[in-house]
Amino acid sequence: MRIPPHYQQPTWQRFFAGAAIGAVISWCVFLFIFGVIQEKHSIKIAEQQVVIDELKKSKEIYQEEYTKLNKEAQKRLTVQDIEINLTNGEKYHFQDFRIKNIERMIEDDLSDLIAKELEGVISNHKLIKRTIENRTLPIDDKDYKLKITHFFLSTTIYIEVEISFLK
Repeated sequence: MRIPPHYQQPTWQRFFAGAAIGAVISWCVFLFIFGVIQEKHSIKIAEQQVVIDELKKSKEIYQEEYTKLNKEAQKRLTVQDIEINLTNGEKYHFQDFRIKNIERMIEDDLSDLIAKELEGVISNHKLIKRTIENRTLPIDDKDYKLKITHFFLSTTIYIEVEISFLK
Protein backbone atom coordinates (compact mmCIF):
# COMPACT_ATOMS: atom_id res chain seq x y z
CA MET A 1 0.00 0.00 0.00
CA ARG A 2 1.31 3.36 -1.03
CA ILE A 3 0.56 6.93 0.02
CA PRO A 4 -0.84 8.82 -2.95
CA PRO A 5 1.63 11.34 -4.36
CA HIS A 6 -0.56 14.41 -3.65
CA TYR A 7 2.34 16.20 -2.05
CA GLN A 8 3.81 16.73 -5.50
CA GLN A 9 0.76 18.56 -6.87
CA PRO A 10 0.86 22.36 -6.42
CA THR A 11 -2.85 22.65 -5.44
CA TRP A 12 -2.35 20.32 -2.51
CA GLN A 13 0.84 22.08 -1.54
CA ARG A 14 -1.03 25.42 -1.52
CA PHE A 15 -3.85 23.87 0.55
CA PHE A 16 -1.49 22.48 3.19
CA ALA A 17 0.57 25.70 3.25
CA GLY A 18 -2.66 27.72 3.66
CA ALA A 19 -3.84 25.41 6.43
CA ALA A 20 -0.51 25.79 8.25
CA ILE A 21 -0.47 29.58 7.83
CA GLY A 22 -4.16 29.74 8.90
CA ALA A 23 -3.39 27.69 11.99
CA VAL A 24 -0.52 30.02 12.93
CA ILE A 25 -2.64 33.13 12.29
CA SER A 26 -5.61 31.74 14.23
CA TRP A 27 -3.29 30.81 17.11
CA CYS A 28 -1.93 34.39 17.14
CA VAL A 29 -5.49 35.82 17.10
CA PHE A 30 -6.46 33.46 19.93
CA LEU A 31 -3.48 34.54 22.03
CA PHE A 32 -4.27 38.22 21.39
CA ILE A 33 -7.94 37.87 22.35
CA PHE A 34 -7.06 35.71 25.38
CA GLY A 35 -4.50 38.31 26.51
CA VAL A 36 -7.01 41.16 26.17
CA ILE A 37 -9.61 39.24 28.17
CA GLN A 38 -7.06 38.32 30.87
CA GLU A 39 -5.98 41.94 31.11
CA LYS A 40 -9.58 43.08 31.59
CA HIS A 41 -10.09 40.44 34.26
CA SER A 42 -6.91 41.37 36.11
CA ILE A 43 -7.93 45.07 36.09
CA LYS A 44 -11.39 44.13 37.39
CA ILE A 45 -9.87 41.94 40.14
CA ALA A 46 -7.56 44.79 41.19
CA GLU A 47 -10.50 47.21 41.36
CA GLN A 48 -12.53 44.73 43.37
CA GLN A 49 -9.62 44.19 45.75
CA VAL A 50 -9.50 47.95 46.39
CA VAL A 51 -13.25 47.98 47.08
CA ILE A 52 -12.89 44.95 49.40
CA ASP A 53 -10.10 46.65 51.35
CA GLU A 54 -12.19 49.83 51.73
CA LEU A 55 -15.20 47.81 52.90
CA LYS A 56 -13.06 45.91 55.42
CA LYS A 57 -11.78 49.21 56.84
CA SER A 58 -15.27 50.67 57.10
CA LYS A 59 -16.53 47.42 58.66
CA GLU A 60 -13.82 47.62 61.33
CA ILE A 61 -14.75 51.24 62.05
CA TYR A 62 -18.43 50.35 62.38
CA GLN A 63 -17.64 47.37 64.59
CA GLU A 64 -15.52 49.52 66.89
CA GLU A 65 -18.31 52.10 67.14
CA TYR A 66 -20.87 49.33 67.65
CA THR A 67 -18.91 47.79 70.52
CA LYS A 68 -18.48 51.22 72.13
CA LEU A 69 -22.20 51.89 71.85
CA ASN A 70 -23.00 48.44 73.26
CA LYS A 71 -20.74 49.04 76.24
CA GLU A 72 -22.40 52.39 76.89
CA ALA A 73 -25.84 50.83 76.47
CA GLN A 74 -24.97 48.06 78.92
CA LYS A 75 -24.04 50.68 81.45
CA ARG A 76 -27.44 52.29 80.95
CA LEU A 77 -29.59 49.12 80.87
CA THR A 78 -32.94 49.47 82.52
CA VAL A 79 -35.41 47.02 84.00
CA GLN A 80 -38.13 46.30 81.45
CA ASP A 81 -40.29 43.67 83.13
CA ILE A 82 -40.82 41.78 86.38
CA GLU A 83 -41.79 38.10 86.42
CA ILE A 84 -42.86 36.40 89.62
CA ASN A 85 -43.43 32.64 89.84
CA LEU A 86 -45.00 31.02 92.89
CA THR A 87 -43.63 27.47 92.84
CA ASN A 88 -45.50 25.64 95.61
CA GLY A 89 -49.03 27.09 95.55
CA GLU A 90 -50.53 23.67 94.81
CA LYS A 91 -49.15 22.36 98.10
CA TYR A 92 -51.57 24.62 99.99
CA HIS A 93 -54.41 23.86 97.57
CA PHE A 94 -54.50 27.38 96.16
CA GLN A 95 -56.44 27.79 92.98
CA ASP A 96 -54.85 29.38 89.93
CA PHE A 97 -56.51 32.75 90.45
CA ARG A 98 -55.20 32.86 94.04
CA ILE A 99 -51.68 32.09 92.84
CA LYS A 100 -51.96 34.79 90.18
CA ASN A 101 -53.22 37.26 92.79
CA ILE A 102 -50.22 36.56 95.03
CA GLU A 103 -47.85 36.96 92.08
CA ARG A 104 -49.59 40.19 91.08
CA MET A 105 -49.35 41.58 94.62
CA ILE A 106 -45.59 40.98 94.64
CA GLU A 107 -45.26 42.54 91.17
CA ASP A 108 -47.17 45.60 92.40
CA ASP A 109 -44.73 45.93 95.31
CA LEU A 110 -41.81 45.85 92.89
CA SER A 111 -43.40 47.95 90.13
CA ASP A 112 -41.29 50.95 91.15
CA LEU A 113 -38.25 49.11 89.77
CA ILE A 114 -39.48 49.22 86.17
CA ALA A 115 -37.51 51.73 84.07
CA LYS A 116 -34.82 52.02 86.75
CA GLU A 117 -31.19 51.53 85.82
CA LEU A 118 -30.02 47.98 86.26
CA GLU A 119 -26.96 49.01 88.26
CA GLY A 120 -29.14 50.64 90.91
CA VAL A 121 -31.38 47.60 91.11
CA ILE A 122 -28.38 45.29 91.44
CA SER A 123 -26.96 47.35 94.26
CA ASN A 124 -30.32 47.13 96.06
CA HIS A 125 -31.02 43.44 95.47
CA LYS A 126 -30.86 42.62 99.18
CA LEU A 127 -33.50 45.25 99.86
CA ILE A 128 -35.71 43.68 97.20
CA LYS A 129 -35.29 40.25 98.80
CA ARG A 130 -36.09 41.60 102.25
CA THR A 131 -39.14 43.42 100.91
CA ILE A 132 -40.56 40.17 99.59
CA GLU A 133 -39.51 37.91 102.45
CA ASN A 134 -40.71 40.24 105.25
CA ARG A 135 -44.18 40.54 103.82
CA THR A 136 -46.98 38.49 105.40
CA LEU A 137 -49.97 37.49 103.35
CA PRO A 138 -53.29 36.99 105.16
CA ILE A 139 -55.23 34.43 103.12
CA ASP A 140 -58.38 32.74 104.46
CA ASP A 141 -57.69 33.68 108.11
CA LYS A 142 -54.19 32.23 107.90
CA ASP A 143 -50.92 34.11 107.63
CA TYR A 144 -48.33 33.08 105.07
CA LYS A 145 -44.80 34.21 104.46
CA LEU A 146 -42.76 34.17 101.25
CA LYS A 147 -39.27 32.86 100.67
CA ILE A 148 -37.22 33.57 97.54
CA THR A 149 -35.74 30.47 95.91
CA HIS A 150 -34.37 31.97 92.69
CA PHE A 151 -33.57 35.58 91.92
CA PHE A 152 -32.28 36.63 88.49
CA LEU A 153 -31.50 40.19 87.53
CA SER A 154 -31.35 41.30 83.92
CA THR A 155 -33.60 43.57 81.92
CA THR A 156 -36.30 41.25 83.24
CA ILE A 157 -36.31 40.57 86.97
CA TYR A 158 -37.25 36.92 87.45
CA ILE A 159 -38.10 35.79 90.97
CA GLU A 160 -39.27 32.37 92.11
CA VAL A 161 -40.90 32.33 95.52
CA GLU A 162 -42.24 29.66 97.84
CA ILE A 163 -45.05 30.24 100.25
CA SER A 164 -45.25 28.76 103.74
CA PHE A 165 -47.19 29.17 106.95
CA LEU A 166 -46.09 31.94 109.27
CA LYS A 167 -45.06 30.44 112.63
